[in-house]
Amino acid sequence: MKPALNSHLKLLRKLGQRKYREKEQLFMIEGERAVEQVLENGIIEVESVFVEEGKAISYPLLANSFSLLKDMLNELSDTESPQGILAICKMPKPISIEGLCNVESGVIVATNAIQDPGNLGTIIRTASWFGCNAMLFGKGTVDAFNPKVVRSTAGATGVLPYLGGDLNEILEQLEGNDWDVLLLDGNPGSQPINKIPKSKKTVLVVGNEANGIDTSLINPKRKRVLIPSNEGIKTVESLNAAVATSIALWSVNN
Repeated sequence: MKPALNSHLKLLRKLGQRKYREKEQLFMIEGERAVEQVLENGIIEVESVFVEEGKAISYPLLANSFSLLKDMLNELSDTESPQGILAICKMPKPISIEGLCNVESGVIVATNAIQDPGNLGTIIRTASWFGCNAMLFGKGTVDAFNPKVVRSTAGATGVLPYLGGDLNEILEQLEGNDWDVLLLDGNPGSQPINKIPKSKKTVLVVGNEANGIDTSLINPKRKRVLIPSNEGIKTVESLNAAVATSIALWSVNN
């Protein structure tokens, strides 16, 4: 395995910033299991892999793999306990709204200003687990290719088609093509998600961790739904956004 070049180090440092990720259309994946998973599934293109010098890896790597000193990898790592391996991957291109509108059935998950990287990563991972059709990232949502988000997906980054933009505009176009929109909203007036009729084409919208669903997204044709608690046992005010999404996805898929 050849030593990494200075040009590699320069690029790796830049990819910690969103503007450079978007400019280069590249992002980093870190950790043994996450790198193994993206290499195995072959869904996103891995451009190069960087491994701590002398570290043994139990799975096949790319020919385009390089060694790095431990101190350098620790500097580049976004974690407190680096695992000694990271990869540079090509950012998949977003799906078109036309492509989404033409989907005949399924579930799309939309995020309305989700700001915590761990929450977004877990939501992406969960949506992938349930075989959702796509992810929609509304304005105000943390960058899906942020290193903390990528780490939280545990290798699921890029598995699902995605589209970012003005959520209201995207939802309106989907609604014009028979998609039903569910707003995950724990406020009074919402219906228990397990009590509503199932739909052939569902968009599940998850609101901001602190403020919930933006009022601009609420209108009479969209159903506001909640995760019901057990009667008489409710001891907390609300569920974590990622946990609520997981339960809601189980409900709409069963």
